[in-house]
Amino acid sequence: MGEVAVVGLGGMGRAIARNLVRAGHEVVVWNRSPGPAEELVGDGARRAGSVAEALACPVVLSVLSDDNAFAETFLDSGVLDQARPGALHVNMATVSVELARRAAEEHGAHGLGYVAAPVFGRVPVAEAGALNILAAGEPGLVDRAQPFFEVIGQRTWRLGERPEQANTAKVLGNYLIACAIQSLGEAVSVAEAAGADPGEFAELLSSTLFPGPVYSGYGTMIAERRYQPAGFTAALGRKDLHLALDAAAAQQVPLPFGELLRGVFDQTIADGHGADDWAVITEQQPR
Repeated sequence: MGEVAVVGLGGMGRAIARNLVRAGHEVVVWNRSPGPAEELVGDGARRAGSVAEALACPVVLSVLSDDNAFAETFLDSGVLDQARPGALHVNMATVSVELARRAAEEHGAHGLGYVAAPVFGRVPVAEAGALNILAAGEPGLVDRAQPFFEVIGQRTWRLGERPEQANTAKVLGNYLIACAIQSLGEAVSVAEAAGADPGEFAELLSSTLFPGPVYSGYGTMIAERRYQPAGFTAALGRKDLHLALDAAAAQQVPLPFGELLRGVFDQTIADGHGADDWAVITEQQPR
């Protein structure tokens, strides 16, 4: 079994680290606040005293919230100067295409490997070790990470040799989820106004025309108007929508639905729902 560090211990990071411990890997953990790290120490992990100490491991998985958190922790802190020569950093966060390019360049300049590996799947999916992993980077580097991917995911999708290719796929996937949520909200509102039971209507759609976790999960939330606990907040949804719009603009490809959704998300946040599940955007639709 290998030695691996996990940096960033939110719900997703904790689930990933715990599964790696259970699989018998030697897991080093670091988090800005000590509580989650101490919890994992109780499960058998070893707590690093700093990010630099975590980077002494041959493979580091980071699961941070956004561009700012990633850049502050790894790119702007000087910590790469202290990393183990030849170490591999696997960034599992949803970050911008621009930051992915910068990260690959800076890691390469320090003699470090860099792979982008964002995921599809919420925390319960991570806890079950059933994530879909979107990996991009040099094939040999992805091969080095694959034994860890096999523990935390059900499939690794190899999307190219440039890390930003995985981040493009991830933000476009989240863009499509946002489109599905919006269209579901519109359809449910019309059906409900016409006298249909919203829960039954949502079940009809997810059981026939649109099977799968997006329509079934969000359809139920929309029908019940239940947005807590938040599996993925509206604030994070707006962030990822903007990442998708930026990625499209860089390719000079318009996203008309994305521009509509920008206004929907902005109003949702302005209404104070940033901490609710992003299905709450459907409350902009009259019910």
